[in-house]
Amino acid sequence: MEDSGYQKLLKKHEREKYELSFLYWVKIKGLPIPEREFVFHPERKWRFDFAYPNKKIGIEIEGGLFMQGRHSRGTGYVADCEKYNQAALLGWRVIRFTEKDLRRGDCCKIVETILGVEPNPVAAERARREAFKVF
Repeated sequence: MEDSGYQKLLKKHEREKYELSFLYWVKIKGLPIPEREFVFHPERKWRFDFAYPNKKIGIEIEGGLFMQGRHSRGTGYVADCEKYNQAALLGWRVIRFTEKDLRRGDCCKIVETILGVEPNPVAAERARREAFKVF
């Protein structure tokens, strides 16, 4: 019998790894920092992994796709469809990234395009210095 507390911790760590990877790319490229865990629905507790609320852009990090994670099993997929459809009805654009997008940094070009912004080289250089500091 598996320790469910341990399994939950592993899942949380896996999820956070992808979310931190996205934030890393955003900072390294000098893009505006999105809000985390943004609740977008007035009645439900649905939230986006990240959001730019002033532009009504929600960002979802889709992990666990090849290991029968929540997003690729029937019930989770149906729930995600309901959430994304409700977001669209409220005027949100939802961008979904996979592990592959995060590994290659492809997510940033999409964020740049959809926000209509150019990377900030000063902020990017500051983020690079912070990321590679040796303690």
